[in-house]
Amino acid sequence: MSRYAKRLDRDLARWREAGWLNAEGEAAIRQDVAAGDRNKLDLATALAILGAVLIGFGVMSFVAANWSEMPRLWRLVMIFAGLFASYGIAGALYERNHSNFADAAVLAGVAIFGAGIMLISQMFHIEGNPPDAVLVWAIGALAAGVLLRSNAALAVALLLVCLWSGWQRTIDGSVHWSFLLGWLAVAAAIAAQRWVGGLHLVAVALAGWIISLGYSLLDGSGGGHGVVVVIGLLVFGAGVALAKLDDGRLHDWVIPAIGYGLVIAFAGLFAMQFIEGAPLNEFIVLAVAALALVLAGIALGLQRGSSGLLWLGYAGFSIEVLGLYFKTVGTLFGSSLFFLTVGFVVVLLAYVAYRLHARVHPNLEAAR
Repeated sequence: MSRYAKRLDRDLARWREAGWLNAEGEAAIRQDVAAGDRNKLDLATALAILGAVLIGFGVMSFVAANWSEMPRLWRLVMIFAGLFASYGIAGALYERNHSNFADAAVLAGVAIFGAGIMLISQMFHIEGNPPDAVLVWAIGALAAGVLLRSNAALAVALLLVCLWSGWQRTIDGSVHWSFLLGWLAVAAAIAAQRWVGGLHLVAVALAGWIISLGYSLLDGSGGGHGVVVVIGLLVFGAGVALAKLDDGRLHDWVIPAIGYGLVIAFAGLFAMQFIEGAPLNEFIVLAVAALALVLAGIALGLQRGSSGLLWLGYAGFSIEVLGLYFKTVGTLFGSSLFFLTVGFVVVLLAYVAYRLHARVHPNLEAAR
């Protein structure tokens, strides 16, 4: 039983004693929680998924090792037999409500499908753009995820879309705009299945692609990082605005939006400072902006009670300070003076935050 279910036991007892809950309602709540726990990923399921993927690639490796000795027809039969067997087993497991183990079987089928693409290309001497094979693999994984309603297959499809786009971008040396089409297809499938965790994976993938724009836009001249910063700040600002207008319905998305915007904007500012090597006057402005951004993230994390946003802010602050240390020590001021200056600034900000908190919560301060 999950930690939530254990805590729920205490809450149900309290609600029952208060007269807020009858026996039928309590039974329905327990049944719903139990159903949710059965669908959660546990150690057995995780091992089954890993085992299925290894079996899929192991079978195809065995076939590849004996590829030259097999008749062409047998090669095709083995590939398609393994593929349909995996999906057939997955369907049977879904029928018996073993969705997690069914996902393992689907992943085995996806692995066999990908290996089959490579082997068939080799068998028929098919030549072309190598990333296109990954794209076909991603389409197969997406189809399996949609038809069998497998979140695991959709996650693999998203990973393959990212691999395809990154590979193509490396070859072309320019922005791979087609990524957005693949990303949108996977995002729509995940949204249709109402997989909240998958939506966060989609957001992470998009954030990574936006950050990569800084190295490709405007012929990689460095101005692209400024575009990344602007996009990040827009997302960050939209999250802050939603936080003020939120009536509870958007609670689960407000903090992630702020976090993604923070990461995108900070990545652009960091690249402009330490990778592109901005002139000294611009460097100082960018450093101040980066520190202000992460401190704003920390303040919002404290205000909204978000540990994730706090840790993002702490991580960004640490990265920025270390970068400034290695960049400026010996040029602008000595290491001891550097840390003393930054330390006093942070202490001053802490005092200001304390006074603001005391004004907002005077009763709490008086109770102390």
